[in-house]
Amino acid sequence: MSTSAPALAEPEAAIPADAPDAPSRHAAVRRTFAVISHPDAGKSTLTEALALHTGAVTRAGHVKGKAGRAGVVSDWQEMEQQRGISISSAVLQLDHHGHVLNLVDTPGHADFSEDTYRVLAAVDCAIMLVDAARGMERQTRKLFDVCKHRGLPVLTVINKWDRPGREALELMDEVAQVTGMTPTPLTWPVGVAGDFRGVVDRRTGGYTRYTRTPGGATIAEQEHLTPEQALEREGETWTTAVEEAELLAVENGDHDEEAFLAGRTTPVLFAAAVLNFGVDHLLETLLEHAPAPAPRPDVAGAPRALDTGFSGQVFKIQSGTDRAHRDRVALVRVCSGHFERGTPLTVARTGRTLTTKHAQHLQGASRTSIEESWPGDVVGLVGASGIEVGDTLHARGAVEYPPIPSFAPEHFVVARPADLSRSKQFHKGIAELDAEGVVQVLRSDLRGEQAPVLAAVGPLQLEVASHRMAGDFSCPIRTEPLSYSVARRTTREHVQALTQQRGTEVLERRDGDLLAVFTDVWRMNGVVRELPGVVLEPLVADTTG
Repeated sequence: MSTSAPALAEPEAAIPADAPDAPSRHAAVRRTFAVISHPDAGKSTLTEALALHTGAVTRAGHVKGKAGRAGVVSDWQEMEQQRGISISSAVLQLDHHGHVLNLVDTPGHADFSEDTYRVLAAVDCAIMLVDAARGMERQTRKLFDVCKHRGLPVLTVINKWDRPGREALELMDEVAQVTGMTPTPLTWPVGVAGDFRGVVDRRTGGYTRYTRTPGGATIAEQEHLTPEQALEREGETWTTAVEEAELLAVENGDHDEEAFLAGRTTPVLFAAAVLNFGVDHLLETLLEHAPAPAPRPDVAGAPRALDTGFSGQVFKIQSGTDRAHRDRVALVRVCSGHFERGTPLTVARTGRTLTTKHAQHLQGASRTSIEESWPGDVVGLVGASGIEVGDTLHARGAVEYPPIPSFAPEHFVVARPADLSRSKQFHKGIAELDAEGVVQVLRSDLRGEQAPVLAAVGPLQLEVASHRMAGDFSCPIRTEPLSYSVARRTTREHVQALTQQRGTEVLERRDGDLLAVFTDVWRMNGVVRELPGVVLEPLVADTTG
């Protein structure tokens, strides 16, 4: 990393859109999307099924680790494998029918919703999984709201149709009521939940009939039947499915591409990811309907054209993927231009120069070196130091994208090394967890560097932080819970007055923001009454009122 002041970025002429290697041409065959859901809706299983159908793996793994069946490739951390949950964000690049699919898997647990939010800043659309039995659960509803806030089109997949669940029409009503979007099913199930035989393609009226394979580890066998053949094979079950599908057309349930991209509708597919039923239709839908990468607005709101110089944004920093080296990888979404390995990049926030000779694609914990990437791709920059989540990187032609905000923390602990002789490992580990976004690290002159405050959206984040400190950095920590549960952004002119208030403290975050923390919302309201005019700004996704 160079420490010298950089020269001013040179402007770069736009690449003609009709040039053979124009970035916009490569972007047109790319789809960059996230899979999001409430915990245990089948997100990692669907990710594995997509990898199977595109040939990235030959046998689909399983989250719950049954005998004779491997674990999923996207859950690589030890704690993920032990508990059957997704904690980190995994990136898979899949090739399918001449297209490149950049799939960013996300944590499903509500405690890791901040990481999910960061991933949503790096994708062009989202696949929302809904459990056929549970419907629109709390985290599902929240994620729909986040997607709407970011203007992301959402594809909805009703998963686990192979298990007993609710009626399909009832689920459509719930999706409409909760999200305000009109569900427009592209496929409709033949057979009730728990008796999944296949799907009607509502565009053609044809029937895809599925036959499960042993353990669901390979692609399900399919038959494509005409409506007449389907009636002969399935009888009344087919008739019921057709009648329900026709009812949807009467209720404006037909797909409209413009309405989908504008976020007014959500196309719906039915699937059983664990059996690989319906995954083929999802892939077809991604290629046909999901948006390709488009120009992204900079901090001034001006779209950065795809056919200009390289630019990208860091949305995740991750360490520990290579257990032998404990290295640090910055995940960068390519926003414009052509990335070439070895090209020096400028960090817009600091003006420093970053080398890129170690550029890789990350497939879970495995890696492959890359020579080039295009808009929509995710590049892993190994060993990148001096950069943070939200940073903009660019080559010639300066640009800066809006920062990715941090969530409002609601759980706080003081952390100290269990062994004081391991102070160096303690500081290194805490800094890495802060940079990765595992937790927010808050400091104050009163507490000092030896006793930082770890702040999190949910308590499981704090458990992961302790697990990582002991395992990845060989520095077990002791934590002491604090009674705070509410955080607000404040300014330096109010620090002295706030720190004199009972049940109140002011801590500084790595980005320089000052957070006033309170025991509860009533204490905060009391402070507001005692200090008229005090600045207390809510943070993103604040749920404390």
